[in-house]
Amino acid sequence: MAYLADSFRFSCCSNSGRIFQSWPGIEERLDPICHNSDGIVFKTYDGEYLLKQYWEPEQAYGKKFNGHRGEIHEIVYEYARELGIEIRLGQQVMEYWETDTEAGVVLNGERMAADVVLAADGVRSKARTIVLGYEDKPKSSGYAVYRAWMDSDELAKNPLTADLVVNGDSHTGWLGPDIHFLAASIKNGREFSWVCTHKDEADVEESWQAPGSVSDALRVLEGWDPTTHAIVRATPAAKLVDWKLVYRDPLPTWLSPQKRIALIGDAAHPFLPTSIQGASQSMEDGTCIAVCLALSGKDDVPTALRAFERMRYERVKKAQETGVSTRDTWHKADFDRVRQNPESIKLKREAWLLDHDAEKHAHDQFETTVAQIRDEDNGISKL
Repeated sequence: MAYLADSFRFSCCSNSGRIFQSWPGIEERLDPICHNSDGIVFKTYDGEYLLKQYWEPEQAYGKKFNGHRGEIHEIVYEYARELGIEIRLGQQVMEYWETDTEAGVVLNGERMAADVVLAADGVRSKARTIVLGYEDKPKSSGYAVYRAWMDSDELAKNPLTADLVVNGDSHTGWLGPDIHFLAASIKNGREFSWVCTHKDEADVEESWQAPGSVSDALRVLEGWDPTTHAIVRATPAAKLVDWKLVYRDPLPTWLSPQKRIALIGDAAHPFLPTSIQGASQSMEDGTCIAVCLALSGKDDVPTALRAFERMRYERVKKAQETGVSTRDTWHKADFDRVRQNPESIKLKREAWLLDHDAEKHAHDQFETTVAQIRDEDNGISKL
């Protein structure tokens, strides 16, 4: 079976790693295909060592899983099939609809009805139209990424890059004005991925993914550490992607007018890669909404979706902001100051974000949240 996703890296932090661990057998299937380094080395754009940030302090929050998105999706897909869950691939959702009592989609011309629809249709979501009442279009974030995933054979032969792959998994980040370059080896160094985030004002009206150009990527990295150039030159042309980072204005709500359709994941709240939370927050969405629907039952779907949104909205907004702050810290770094305080460029690994149990939180907060919603519906305010 072909991979169910592209070659982009899937980063699942401890706040969602616990979700994987709650599914019997999934941790054991994921471990062999996931990245396993003890930290990330930060350097200046021209190769000067700054510091190494070790992952050990955050291990108290739980386990993370980082790997090839397609491989991880395939493991989850097979697990769902083992549970007897019907999954239809290659389907085109042409329309979303709802009434007071049900919701559904038009799928390849077939009208389907259900109690609730969870629209996880990404940043170009069609479901946003029914939620907003109009079609909104994605905007350029002003940035794009070159990205690639490849085997590491050629890198192992080059003295500039061999250390990145011959000693097991490694993770390195180069920081410069309005650019950062992250590279990681995986599967004991046998495979390699890299991303280069840079300024880009290209139109995203029609498409934001295209084949990448090695020569264009090298021009972006002019004057950078020769190691970054060696990585790019070793990248097969067919493995390089030019990906425009798309921005969406924050939505006032993730719910349709009749509260039968909920946007989740990127359809509701796209994340910048520098947040390292896009996948994790999508998984938290799914976990929270599952609890809310289980507790509300089929007869009160609208209340379940309202409780889900109430519990998730502000947390997601705060998590989104970490992507902007990390990018700005790296892209606007004053390296004279950074040399005096290297800790300033570390990724923020905070307990409020990483030590969060979405399932437990939803169970603990559901009744209180529903009571607040009903009080507001009845015109009762709490001072």
